[in-house]
Amino acid sequence: MNPNIETNPLLERLPKHLKQFIKPQDYSDYTPINQAVWRYVMRKNVDYLSKVAHHSYLDGLKKTGIEVDSIPSMYGMNRILTEIGWAAVAVDGFIPPNAFMEFQAYNVLVIASDIRQLEHIEYTPAPDIIHEGAGHAPIIANPEYAEYLRRFGEIGCKAISSHKDYQMYEAIRLLSILKEAEDTPQEKIDEAEKAVADLQNNMGELSEMAQIRNLHWWTVEYGLIGTVEDPKIYGAGLLSSIGESAWCMTDNVKKIPYDISAANQNFDITQLQPQLYVTPTFSYLSLILEEFANKMALRTGGLSGIQKLIHSNALGTIELSTGLQISGVFTNVLEEEGKPVYIQTTGKTALSYREKELVGHGTLTHPHGFGSPIGKLKGFNLAIEDMSPKDLQAYSIVENETVKLEFEGNIIVEGEIITGSRNLHGEIILISFRNCTVTHGETILFQPDWGNYDMAIGKKVVSAFSGPADVNSFDLINIVPTSQTIKAKHTDERDDLEVLYQTVRSIRENKDSKSELKSVFEKLKNNHSNDWLLSVEIAELLKDSDEKQLLQEVLVYLDQLKGKRPEVAHLIAGGLDLIFDKEAV
Repeated sequence: MNPNIETNPLLERLPKHLKQFIKPQDYSDYTPINQAVWRYVMRKNVDYLSKVAHHSYLDGLKKTGIEVDSIPSMYGMNRILTEIGWAAVAVDGFIPPNAFMEFQAYNVLVIASDIRQLEHIEYTPAPDIIHEGAGHAPIIANPEYAEYLRRFGEIGCKAISSHKDYQMYEAIRLLSILKEAEDTPQEKIDEAEKAVADLQNNMGELSEMAQIRNLHWWTVEYGLIGTVEDPKIYGAGLLSSIGESAWCMTDNVKKIPYDISAANQNFDITQLQPQLYVTPTFSYLSLILEEFANKMALRTGGLSGIQKLIHSNALGTIELSTGLQISGVFTNVLEEEGKPVYIQTTGKTALSYREKELVGHGTLTHPHGFGSPIGKLKGFNLAIEDMSPKDLQAYSIVENETVKLEFEGNIIVEGEIITGSRNLHGEIILISFRNCTVTHGETILFQPDWGNYDMAIGKKVVSAFSGPADVNSFDLINIVPTSQTIKAKHTDERDDLEVLYQTVRSIRENKDSKSELKSVFEKLKNNHSNDWLLSVEIAELLKDSDEKQLLQEVLVYLDQLKGKRPEVAHLIAGGLDLIFDKEAV
């Protein structure tokens, strides 16, 4: 397997703030046991999923170059993914939801490059290369689904979070890391689970991000397609879990027709899902997504959109009817009759138009915040943006004139006009004043000794969304997670077992003599009596050999191991079924 990075044009266009999450996939980090885990899961999945997964799954495995016998080099996959308009990058476990979705908007598949431990071979709450590479990648080869995924990312990365969402993200990330790490004390897991549960019980009204994450979970991760009576699997969480892919097909799991109500159905990453949603087609997913997007502040704007941004306590943007975009941390809004009449940011703020920062209106110009009236002038039916040059002259809204503008909501702006900026349609979008005072009743909102005053022009807020309008306006670097994934420990016993796994792998790959298998099996029995997977692999190699007596010894040993370790008995049986009862994969 070639560990060298294969470039892809899509990766070149990624903004810097996304590139900070990318980590190298060092293929040499994958051990022989890791490779055996991948191979077991993939063999089981291909065998079982060929019957219950959407037909795009098997087609996609071929198109994306994912092999059954070896963990994929995801950067090597990029050469193949280019053909279907996608790319892949490696990351460290869970990344923030907005970043995850923004990657999707760029047609880039985010893949956690770690792989689950043998002890968690059926399911892990932590994202890993089995989940991402073998779950997500094959399905995106379906053009209709790939477009849904891209569009989901485009809309999802604009969803506004609550201030508790990031706490929840960090809590879930930590819990997934602790549960996947070996030898984590149970009290630490209990503590992390309690932290997640406490947050889940105190989230309040679901934010847009929480709702769209629910939609993502019930479609991209755990979606079924077809009919409630005869569903097929397409969700990556199911495609990558040999336990849950079988469980979800039973009557133990309630099947529900997919609709927008799924946005309010929370989930628990640590448990088997009690219900799943079934979409009739991939195109129907896009219909529901657009239905949800129509309810987002991204499309509705208004007072509620500003209030969502204030509640998020995070960088966000509002767009006015003139197209002017104000990006910053929104901290206050004055309202009258359900409409915003004045908005205020605190800290670094930038003004943009069509996602490009206005010259002279970046964070250096507005380092301490920005405030402006929104709406029409009192007593005027015509908004400033709709005024002709003749109208502007009539109301003295021209350069070098001192003017007093009284807006609806009792906002008064009085000062000398310096200049104005217009949009592509010729509408005024910004007016700058000197010697300016801005008041709301008795409250002073701006005074002359603070410098020049820039007033945004817009009769209404048409959009509000997470993040900046121009990603280059702000330093978005260093927002990587605080917790790091925990690597498997190196011990003499573990290293010795890895050597045995490598020996068996080499025999299979190189068609070497099977004479070493007896020695490997003896060492396995004597020194690693809890391990089951290598014995299954040895049985596979012995099936068509002349070593019938040794094969019988291995099978007897595995049968004894089932009694000794009942928790893995079904895994042993499943592996042997592939060898003896099923057609070869």
